[in-house]
Amino acid sequence: MAGLKRTYHEMDAKGATQLPSPFLPMFEKFRQELDEHHDRRDRVIKASKDITAYSKKVTKDIGKPLSDKRVLGDVAKLKQQIQDTFQNIALDLQEINAYRYQRQCSGGMQEWMEAVLFEHYLQTQSIMTYAEASRTVPAGVMLTYEDYALGLFDMTGELMKIAITYMATNGRLPGIDGGSSVLTDMQIMRTQLELMNAGGSYGLSKDFENKLKVTRQSVEKVEASVYSMTVRGKERPPGWKPDLDAEARQADEIVSY
Repeated sequence: MAGLKRTYHEMDAKGATQLPSPFLPMFEKFRQELDEHHDRRDRVIKASKDITAYSKKVTKDIGKPLSDKRVLGDVAKLKQQIQDTFQNIALDLQEINAYRYQRQCSGGMQEWMEAVLFEHYLQTQSIMTYAEASRTVPAGVMLTYEDYALGLFDMTGELMKIAITYMATNGRLPGIDGGSSVLTDMQIMRTQLELMNAGGSYGLSKDFENKLKVTRQSVEKVEASVYSMTVRGKERPPGWKPDLDAEARQADEIVSY
């Protein structure tokens, strides 16, 4: 004990004066690293929330007629805001930090995937591949397979809304000329998603069953609407005209689903 005191205390005329601990610099460094971690984490969380909000607006706007120049301008502006937000946290998501903060940015990434997959389908009636989707985020920002897949699940809900709204206002199922109908494509997606093995990924498996359940419900809603439209169409007398007010109300209900 006497030796320890001589090591950490220096005696002078005024009494004992404690010398700084040699461990203090090490703990100061730990504190600095933790502060940087929390600041970085907070930036990623805020950015993810902003991307989520912007992406929801994109999804809503691209469900409108894209021939509307105002809508096109709004979508382009929102996309640029999303890219800028991604770019602001790109340095925070480098190397191991891409995995360290993946959970914090996952919500925004999934919402962005839903938007770009939905837009791509409306334009081409095909599903954007993972490689193509990866190019919709700035270099240095990682898109995981899990976020891509979960965004695809969510996109089926948007297809359900637009399909039922279209049927309610046009009396037929939407589809590109010469291509398959939205319902056929949704049924194919449902089958492929059901075959997915989510057991090897925690990020996917924790939401997989719920997302798959909602996807199945979306497909079933469109199936039921097509059946109802087909049956009612055969029962309608010659010269029948739709109740436009009722059809508009039904479309509004679907959009607010």
